[in-house]
Amino acid sequence: MWSIIQAAGWPIWFLLVASVIAVTLVLERLHALRRKRIVPPGLLQSVVTEFRQTGVTEQMLVKLERNSPLGRVLAAGMRNVRSSREVMKEAIEESGRGVAHELEHYLTTLGTIAAIAPLMGLFGTVVGMIEIFGSPTSSGTNPQALAHGISVALYNTGFGLIIAIPSMIFYRHFRALVDGLLVEMEQQAVKLVEVIHGDRK
Repeated sequence: MWSIIQAAGWPIWFLLVASVIAVTLVLERLHALRRKRIVPPGLLQSVVTEFRQTGVTEQMLVKLERNSPLGRVLAAGMRNVRSSREVMKEAIEESGRGVAHELEHYLTTLGTIAAIAPLMGLFGTVVGMIEIFGSPTSSGTNPQALAHGISVALYNTGFGLIIAIPSMIFYRHFRALVDGLLVEMEQQAVKLVEVIHGDRK
């Protein structure tokens, strides 16, 4: 591996840093975006049951806010349970925007790495070409200089694609996952409003 890095030349270090950042972000998002952590099963039903038994208490709201992102959205609605349907929905939407921002955390960085990694590889390719054609001695009479320039060009291109492809796959996966989670939270919040205001059992 070290020999490959040496053969690829100094431009490869930018790609290595990008790859470390990408792997770190993917692992962090895989941990943070677990469905059970974001949308715990049965949470809405337990909130409705507790509301019907004891009403809204500060202890209940604090516990709900600490439960999960869905809990924070539901708690925002429960804090306005005595208000009109419109006020309750506005509170839920406001909380939902904050939760959406939290779920999309780091995705822009991961998408940026997926987009620029091929360009960084292309930069390494250009550097390799410059080393081939811009060396003081003609590369035609120096096979070693020609081979080094070609290796710098090809290794950087390859590394750029190796980083970009998985990064783009995970970026698209996380975007779809976040969108699905937000839709699910919105549906549960709407159910809560309808149950509270007597439109649904």
